[in-house]
Amino acid sequence: MATAQDVRTLALTLPRTEEALVRDQTKFRVGRIVYVALSRDERSMGFAFPREERVALIASEPEKYFMPVPSDERYNWVRVWLAPLDEDELTELVVGAWAMVVPKRLSADRLAQMEARARRDEPAAPVKEDGVGDD
Repeated sequence: MATAQDVRTLALTLPRTEEALVRDQTKFRVGRIVYVALSRDERSMGFAFPREERVALIASEPEKYFMPVPSDERYNWVRVWLAPLDEDELTELVVGAWAMVVPKRLSADRLAQMEARARRDEPAAPVKEDGVGDD
C-alpha cells in the first residue's frame, strides 16, 4: 500500500525535482513543469502520462486509475488511488512521469540504473545533475 510519504520519498530522489505547495496541494516538479501532484487528502495522486494512452490505462484497472478533473483533461495527466499501489507500481508511475519532463539523456540514465538494479536487486546509485552516474 503506497502512501503520500512514499511518493515524497521517491520523487525527491529524482534529479532536478522540487517539492512545492500550490493551493494546499503538494506537487513535485522539474522547473515549472509538474509531474506528480498529491490530492489534498493524500489518498490519490495525479501524474504525467501520455494523453493518448490514458483511456486504455483507466480501462485496464478502473478501480485504481481515473480521469483527471475536467480542467486538466487537456494535459498529459491521469489520476490513481494510492492505497492499491505496491512499491514497484508506484516507482514505475512516478519515475515514468518524471521521465516525461526531464531531458531524455537524464531519464535514460536513471531508467538504465533501475533496470540494472532490478537485475541485481540492489539500490540504484544517485544520478548526478548532469545525468551521469558515479559508475
